[in-house]
Amino acid sequence: MAREFISAIDAPVVETKAGKLRGFCLDGIYTFQGIEYAYADRFQAPKPVEPWEGIKSATNYGYICPVPDEPAPSSEIFIPHRFWPANEHCQFLNVWTPGINDGRKRPVMVWFHGGGFSNGSSIEQVAYEGDKLAEYGDVVVVTVNHRLNILGFLDMSSFGEKYANSVNAGMADIVASLQWVHDNIAAFGGDPDNVTVFGQSGGGSKVKCLMNIPAAAGLFHKAIMMSGGLSPLTSVNTDHREIVEKLLEVLGLTVDQVEELENVPYDVFVRAYEKAGQGDHRRWGPVANDWFLGDPFTVGFSDYAKTVPTMAGTVIAEFGALRNLEEYSLSAEEKEKLVREKFGAEADSVIAMFKAAYPGKDILVLNRMEVDRRDGALKFCEIKEEASSAPTYNYVVALCHDVMGGVPTWHCGDIPFVFHNAERVGNCNIEGVTERLEDQMSGAWVAFAYSGNPNHAGLPKWKEFGQEKNTMVFDRESVLRTNYDRDLIDTVNRLCPPMTIDQILKQNATKDKDNKPKHEWMY
Repeated sequence: MAREFISAIDAPVVETKAGKLRGFCLDGIYTFQGIEYAYADRFQAPKPVEPWEGIKSATNYGYICPVPDEPAPSSEIFIPHRFWPANEHCQFLNVWTPGINDGRKRPVMVWFHGGGFSNGSSIEQVAYEGDKLAEYGDVVVVTVNHRLNILGFLDMSSFGEKYANSVNAGMADIVASLQWVHDNIAAFGGDPDNVTVFGQSGGGSKVKCLMNIPAAAGLFHKAIMMSGGLSPLTSVNTDHREIVEKLLEVLGLTVDQVEELENVPYDVFVRAYEKAGQGDHRRWGPVANDWFLGDPFTVGFSDYAKTVPTMAGTVIAEFGALRNLEEYSLSAEEKEKLVREKFGAEADSVIAMFKAAYPGKDILVLNRMEVDRRDGALKFCEIKEEASSAPTYNYVVALCHDVMGGVPTWHCGDIPFVFHNAERVGNCNIEGVTERLEDQMSGAWVAFAYSGNPNHAGLPKWKEFGQEKNTMVFDRESVLRTNYDRDLIDTVNRLCPPMTIDQILKQNATKDKDNKPKHEWMY
């Protein structure tokens, strides 16, 4: 049966603050792709777009931000990707909505992609498509591109006032996107006074940072952090001026010619930076200044953040799930042998704690767990709960999939369920499980967007984190648990100290034709 399609030329028009836009409508969901929400010259603050006459087409995704390493297809069976043209003028967003110009005030859910502060895009993963979530929840879904890596987070402030906040330019783009939402989303059927920001991995870190940016206060009202932002920021605050001076030298420029850096082609710019940094692989990210108050882990939560209802959680195996896939097909005895080799003399105790925390789970999952991320989620919820007047909710996605012998949920593996997009990711389709779990998770995210409370009819009662450390465990049979894994976390972290982010990147890197690392999606 053909899907109901209203072509771009026939579709109704939405009028924004800057001008008119025409998208398209498919199966009752209005889609507007590639809306320019701001414009910025290199290293400089984003500005509102110039108004236009007539009607602009919004039927193409906008440019994504360039990244230092060309994306390498990898793990596509688990995380199907899309690759798209890049340009540093990448301030574009996409909107999916069940209705336009209808006077409705639907909750707005604004998604920030993963990839740390260095990589990724709003359309990189197929599961980021917002049509199914908009339809399922009767919400307006927005996804956002913004500046990344050296374009978004190089500190040029010592070279002139116009570069004052260059070290946070990527986050300034995000704030500009929220300002666009505030100014325009009513025409798309959304409520500018009910905006939920949510993101996974690096997107979760962006959500956390927004909490401590005064310019963002009032532009969002609820926050969801998925497998990201749950530990202190790891950006390296070395002397950017020294690096920039070396970069200028590599390019044959003087300090007096620093403005020439605004025009150096991106690829040349990145290669010069790498040479100037002598292999410095900085973890790009925001740096505290007058505009960004700093990481809540370090400086506490802003007064506004204390009023924002928050959800934070992880998946059971994060970066460990997709290592050594062939081991999932081993016999039970062989799997237990691997676990005992890992934990040595304390294996019996660790196995007992694991079985108590996750009854019925394949023992190999214990070898794949990276409990430091779960530990970070608990610590984040503890400090948010203590500081905040608004509720905090915690979760874990513990599902083992029916693929390759039972792979546990991987970093990004929860996204299809949240976006109600499991049908688009083959491995997330499990007979008798997917539909219920998708409704439970997507339903919880939508309920939270409506009210700041994730409870709904299809889910066991989800209590606030509280002193009991309540955690919703999403699984084949979802259940609320209370302080159920503290001993397991502490013991595993003691016996197997967590990897650093640089170790993770090295482990999950492929090689290009010149034998240089090409990092996969696992950022």
